[in-house]
Amino acid sequence: MLTLTLDPPPTRRPAPKVRRFEGKPVSQKDPEISQETRWMLAVRDTRDRDAFGALFDHFAPRLKGFIMRTGSSAHNAEEIVQDVMLTVWRKAHMFDPHRAQVSAWVYQIARNRQIDIARKYNRPIPDELAEDPGSEPDASQILAVEQETGKLKQALSTLKPEQREIIEKAYLGELTHQEISDQTGLPLGTIKSRIRLGLDRLRHELKAMRQ
Repeated sequence: MLTLTLDPPPTRRPAPKVRRFEGKPVSQKDPEISQETRWMLAVRDTRDRDAFGALFDHFAPRLKGFIMRTGSSAHNAEEIVQDVMLTVWRKAHMFDPHRAQVSAWVYQIARNRQIDIARKYNRPIPDELAEDPGSEPDASQILAVEQETGKLKQALSTLKPEQREIIEKAYLGELTHQEISDQTGLPLGTIKSRIRLGLDRLRHELKAMRQ
């Protein structure tokens, strides 16, 4: 089970220099913002440990699946998750809801951490991390931010059967691309293409449901 012990609050430590956020301030009571954003703002503004615990419970299992799909073992993935979420706690003052959603911000920290580890040990960077995150919707972000299972199922039902099958195997069944290829006999290129096209459709469907 994933757990995390936070650093004890230091005594008489000067307040960190926090940059000014662009746009109008975002209130935790704003009905337009997500629950994840409320938790993140509580961590950022008041160092709320209960809110951080909720963030950890929400993102930790999703991050673990995301990291394992890039080739890490379950044990190594848990260690990376611990490190990523500790970074979220320590760098919460840098979060700006006007610039990025909480999920995108957290997953970018995870992506950067994995790339740092790969470079440190001279390992090849997995394709999922090497790709420009702005060129393709991040599957883990799309699936992680959807709290309402009904909406997700409804959006998945709009996909072509072959796209839905691959996406469910990869992001709900937590299989790697190679494992999917071994199961289905499909080339890796075909699998990646179906995932990319399916996720693009899924992203639009979920966006329409939230409007």
